[in-house]
Amino acid sequence: MKVDLASYSGFCFGVKRAIKLAFQAADDGRVGTVYSLGPLIHNPQVVDKLKGKGVRVIEDLKGIEEGTLIIRSHGVHPSVLAKVENTGLKIVDATCPLVKRSQDLAKRLDEEGYSVVIIGERDHCEVKALLGFVGDEALVIENLEEARRVKKARKLGILSQTTQSVDNFKKVVGELSAKAEEMKIFNTICEATRKRQKATLDLSRKVDLMLVLGGYESANSRRLAQISQDAGTETYHLETPAEINPGWFKNKEKIGVTAGASTPDWIIEEAMDKLKKI
Repeated sequence: MKVDLASYSGFCFGVKRAIKLAFQAADDGRVGTVYSLGPLIHNPQVVDKLKGKGVRVIEDLKGIEEGTLIIRSHGVHPSVLAKVENTGLKIVDATCPLVKRSQDLAKRLDEEGYSVVIIGERDHCEVKALLGFVGDEALVIENLEEARRVKKARKLGILSQTTQSVDNFKKVVGELSAKAEEMKIFNTICEATRKRQKATLDLSRKVDLMLVLGGYESANSRRLAQISQDAGTETYHLETPAEINPGWFKNKEKIGVTAGASTPDWIIEEAMDKLKKI
């Protein structure tokens, strides 16, 4: 049995930066209790490690008046930052710079009079935060079917959740192109996402079975699993190497492994070691 790891897998730049900032804050004895508003990244194992360093995950600011608040990599709604200003909390902004770029573009499109369209998952924390930069008035479109129901508009300004499927983005933009007199399109899918998706697709076409390592709440990990499945390859999405079932590999000669942008190297290494033993 041959095992290959996708050429692009594991932590992206934005996640590495967020984790570095969080650990620095946790190690700084001068900043008080350290809080993360929601999980810093969508990987329970990393969140548990941060918890062991004293970083507390909270869902709202109720009763939190002092200490240090880490803004997670997905960003937050501007109203949250306004609330923080009325407390004694210090802020460590770990928002991914590419997410910040999307926020700036959304705000600019809104100010220029465009009806803003976000191609992404409406319940994803990045998208919820992004809506706040256009007064919560943007249209969120998840797929081609929803794009077909959009009415004609004078000016559409389109951007994407940074971890969206490139294929889905193209399909939705293609459908919307006939529904506006004027369009501005910003492909805000990050380069790391594009490379990871392409590497996963290329590898899945060469193997008998694919393993996707990543948190179940991780949008980009779920997307990698979908890309592999759509290629017709038997695919399993796992959070940890402990979930690997040796029975999956019966009569399989080539195994592929990929990992989402919030999956740490040590999980990938453990998985590869376990597969070698099998």
